[in-house]
Amino acid sequence: MTEETPDSLIPYDEIVQEALRAVVGRVLGEVEKNGGLPGGHHFYITFKTGAAGVDIPKHLSERFPDEMTIVIQNRFWDLKVQEDRFEVGLSFNQMPAKLHIPFSAITVFFDPEVKFQLQFQASEDEDDEAEETHDAENDRPAAEPVEDGSNVVSVDFSRKK
Repeated sequence: MTEETPDSLIPYDEIVQEALRAVVGRVLGEVEKNGGLPGGHHFYITFKTGAAGVDIPKHLSERFPDEMTIVIQNRFWDLKVQEDRFEVGLSFNQMPAKLHIPFSAITVFFDPEVKFQLQFQASEDEDDEAEETHDAENDRPAAEPVEDGSNVVSVDFSRKK
C-alpha cells in the first residue's frame, strides 16, 4: 500500500481559493452597504499590481510593479463592490486615486482588529522567487476626519509564506 496522494481530477485548490476570495467580497460588500467600517476593523489588502483587470494610476504601477498593500481604514471613498472586483478611492501623498482591483489579484487580506487573515495563491504565473511586498505609502490619517470620518494609513506589511 502506498502513502502517495493521487492527483485529483477535481480542482479543489482553485475551488477553495475562489470561495475564500468570495469572503473578501462579502466583507467589503458589508462595509459598502453599511457606509463604513464597524468598530476598530480595518483591512490590509495586498494585490498583484500587474494582474489582469487591475487598474491603478500609472505612477503607482511604476512604483510597485509586482505587488502593493493598501489599507482600508478611515479615509477612503466610493467603495463599490461587484461580484468579481472592488473599486475604492484612496489618497497617496495627498493625491486622490481610484483603484480597481479584481478579487483574483488579491494575495493577502488581513483584519488586524481580530487577527483574521486570508492568504491566496497568486492567479498570475510567478517565478520561483517571490518578490517582497512593498509599502504603498498611503497618506497617514488626517488630524481632522473628513466628512465621512475616514482615514488611510501607510503600511509596512510583508507577505509571509
